[in-house]
Amino acid sequence: MARRKANPTAARDALIFEIAQRHLFLETLETRNRDRLDFHDTAVWAIRSALVAAYEAGRRSAETTTPQS
Repeated sequence: MARRKANPTAARDALIFEIAQRHLFLETLETRNRDRLDFHDTAVWAIRSALVAAYEAGRRSAETTTPQS
C-alpha cells in the first residue's frame, strides 16, 4: 500500500487556525462579508501571544527539517 505524503499547506493552515482560535478567540479565518464578523477588536497582548506562538512553531519546524551535519 502506497503512503500518502502529508499536505504541507493543509498542515500550515491548520496550525494558523489553531493559533487564531487559541490566542485571538476567532471562530474562523474565512471571509464572511459582514463587517461585524470579519473585523475584530483584539488586545495587543493577544496579538503578541499569537505572534510568539507562530514564531515558535516556525522555529520548531526549522529544527526538525534542518539536516544535522
